[in-house]
Order: sequence, then C-alpha cells, then structure tokens
Amino acid sequence: MTSQRLTRSTVLRAALTTSLLALSAGALTAAPASAATGTITGLAGKCLDVAGANSANGTAVQLYDCNGTTAQQWTVGSDGTIRALGKCLDITGNSTADGARLQLWDCSGGANQRWTVSAARDIVNPQANKCADVTGNTSANGAPIQIWTCTGGANQKWTAPAADGGGTNPNAPMAVAPYLYNGWGSPPNPTTVMNATGVKWFTLAFVLSNGYCNPQWDGGRALTGGVDQQTVNTVRAGGGDIIPSFGGYSGNKLESSCSSAGELASAYQKVINAYGLKAIDIDIEADAYSNTTVQQRTVDALKTVKANNPGIKVYVTIGTGQNGPDTGLINRAASSGLTVDSWTIMPFDFGGAGQNMGTLTLRAAEGLKTALKNAYGYSDDQAYRDMGISSMNGITDQNETVTVADFQTILGYAQQHHLARLTFWSVNRDRPCTSGVADSCSGVGQQDWDYTRVLAKYTG
Repeated sequence: MTSQRLTRSTVLRAALTTSLLALSAGALTAAPASAATGTITGLAGKCLDVAGANSANGTAVQLYDCNGTTAQQWTVGSDGTIRALGKCLDITGNSTADGARLQLWDCSGGANQRWTVSAARDIVNPQANKCADVTGNTSANGAPIQIWTCTGGANQKWTAPAADGGGTNPNAPMAVAPYLYNGWGSPPNPTTVMNATGVKWFTLAFVLSNGYCNPQWDGGRALTGGVDQQTVNTVRAGGGDIIPSFGGYSGNKLESSCSSAGELASAYQKVINAYGLKAIDIDIEADAYSNTTVQQRTVDALKTVKANNPGIKVYVTIGTGQNGPDTGLINRAASSGLTVDSWTIMPFDFGGAGQNMGTLTLRAAEGLKTALKNAYGYSDDQAYRDMGISSMNGITDQNETVTVADFQTILGYAQQHHLARLTFWSVNRDRPCTSGVADSCSGVGQQDWDYTRVLAKYTG
C-alpha cells in the first residue's frame, strides 16, 4: 500500500497543477489576443444579434435591425471563437445536424464554438462543416440563426470583422488579377510582370468547349501539360496564383455545349480539380448567354460548384451600359438562390471617342450597385463588396481611350468602397506600341506595365 503522507514536493506540484488549471479555465473566457470587434451583417444588411441583449447561457442568436448596441458587437478571434457580451457563439447541444440553432454560451473551447470566416463570406463550423444560416431565408427581425449545409445562398453570407484586426483586406492580392491570354498578343512572361509591379494573381483566359462538354484552353489546347500549365506553374513559383476565365467573346462555350446543369458543373469541376483552384471567373459576353436556358443552366451549375467547393470564389463578369448592366442575369441568380463573390462589369465599348472613361466607369458601377441592392436586398456596403470592375487599358474596340489616370480614378473608387475585384483586359496590352494598336500593346503613351502598377496598389 502506498503512503497517505504527502511530501513537500508533492504539495508544491499539486498547488502548481491547481494554478495551471485555473489559468486554463480563465483562458477560455478571456478574449483572444488577436481579434477584431464590430458588427456582423447578413441578409438584407441586418445584424447578428443576441436576443434581448441577454448574456444568460442559452440566449438565442438572431437577425435584427442594426442598432449599435453591445448585443451586436462581436469579437472575431484568431482562436476561432466569435464572442458577444463576454460569451461565445455556440451550436445548441453540440449538434452537427441541419437546423441546430445558434446560441450564446460560456466559452468552453469546444468544437461547437469554433468558426471560420471564409473568403466567400461564409461563417463555417469546421466540426459540422456547415454554415451559419438565417432560418427560413427571411429578413424579418427575430429570425433565428441555425447551422445548415453550405449552399452559397444570401442567407448564409456575412460581413464580419477581420480576426487579424488589420486595416487591409487579406484577399486584396487575389482581387487584383489582370487578364493574361496565351492565345495571341505576344504573352508576357508573368514573372517579369510580377517582379515589376508586385501583382501576384492573373486571370488566365479562356476555358472553352472543344465542341462537346469538355473544357480546354481556347477550346483546342489541352487542359493540362501545355503552355497554360506552364504559365500556372510559373505564377505559382513566384508566390502567386491564377483564376481561369470560362467564356469570353468568341469560341464555343461550355455553357452551351453542356446539355444540363449537372454536366456543366462537372466540366467546371474538372478544371477546379486539375489546378486546385481558389477561384473561377465566368466571362459572359457572347450571344449564347442571352438564351434563358443557358443562363439558368449556368446559374444552377454555379450553385453546385459553390456547394461542392466550400470557400471557392466565383466571379461573374458581364457587360454594361453607361448607367449599369442589364439586370436579367443578376435577378435570375438572386431568385435562384445563387450568390457570387463578385458581379464584375466591363465598363467600355460604350461607343465613341472623347469620353471620360473614368467618369463613365464610376457611373456604370453605381448602376451595378443599385441592381445588386434591388436583386439581393443588400445594403450599400454589401453591394459594393460584391462588385468588381474589369476595364480595358488604352484604346478600346470602339476607339475610346482608357488612360492610366482613369485607372487611378477606378482605384480610388475601389478603395473607398472595398470592391471585391479589380482587373482589366489585358496585361498582354500593358505595353507601348511602336505603331498603331495591337493585341500586344495599348495604343497610348506609357511605360511597360503602367496600368498593372496602378491596380497593384489596391488594398481592399
């Protein structure tokens, strides 16, 4: 039998253990060292709210008009917690089932109190692999918050403070991704552009159909193993990455060649899997997209892509008039429950030289903001953060001139409103011409990469 007597060293060890346990318990309730505090806004611009500002365990978390109270001040920590009124956002009963409600509870360090705010603006519980969701997709005050399978729907999109507390958007490098095209225009070496400008991402054009529901670069170059693969490898070796663009003006479109949304989603997925992508761009320009069947097929396929690839960014690039884009596709997407990470307009080819393209770009962007507010019920801030601008540097197809100063105007607007995306057609053209306008130059007086340098300053 062991002795019941405690030695002095045993007593000291016991005391130390007790102190450490007390410190550990305190660490569960203290705010994380790296954190940011503010409102979390969601559906219809309303706030994530603690019902009745009650800090008792089990108090429901709901959607409510933003009112500036402490019940709507959330601290997003680098430790994965989201806290209000000194307690943690918690899944009732440690459940991982669809429909489990969110509540306030003492911080315990449990997996049901861990959250990730994704680049796609989802608040995800990794244990359940499900999203914070406004129950019933209603924006009524008091709508409870639950977890649900991530769908990409507007009722699962949130704008939250950044856990690092930084003043810049960590996704800004991805947001600035000029188009690079290997099909013509003496494609520049991306390493040269990256070293000269600091830009890290490129939108690599274009993924098309080979006549069937099979994705290939320009509809004829192999998806992997060719010059486009080499470009991807070069960019990634330099610390950057690419966003493939599906569509464009000419060529066979997957969206038309694929016979169903399921087939189209599989074609998108083939490219995502081939390159381990973080984002895709759907560039909608050709007459094929005016077909309502093709539009709906595209919308439904993108819903599947977002559901199957949590965190992936989906950009949709569309044409626009001077006062904003046609709203048909945006309204179709909203009514179908598809939210994308940026509706990006191409504000050029309005027709006629001599216009101030910086001013016209901002006018068109304000029209896009209105369209998104009307379609999705967004606040101004939400709409801006869901927008992008894809300009054209130099002389456009309709003889307009987009100057470097116009790009400065666009940059200022993007910085003011925290746009989701800034790009242009194309980095191939971001060089001076020896004569005329070509696919490999801008047609205006400039130094190599002047336009890229402007947008590379974007901080989100």
